[in-house]
Amino acid sequence: MAQIKIKQIKSRINCPEVQKRTLDALGLKKMNHVVVKENTSDVMGMVKRVSHLVEVTEA
Repeated sequence: MAQIKIKQIKSRINCPEVQKRTLDALGLKKMNHVVVKENTSDVMGMVKRVSHLVEVTEA
């Protein structure tokens, strides 16, 4: 299955708690941190929820 790189590009400081938990579930702990995940519908749903905080590219 295809993989995607997810990079946090904005701070989580003033975000709602649900968005902070979504970033934690994706494995993003701080700015400019990059994780590689499988391109599944679950992951894409989480990315869509925090799309204003992250940048997605193909791995």
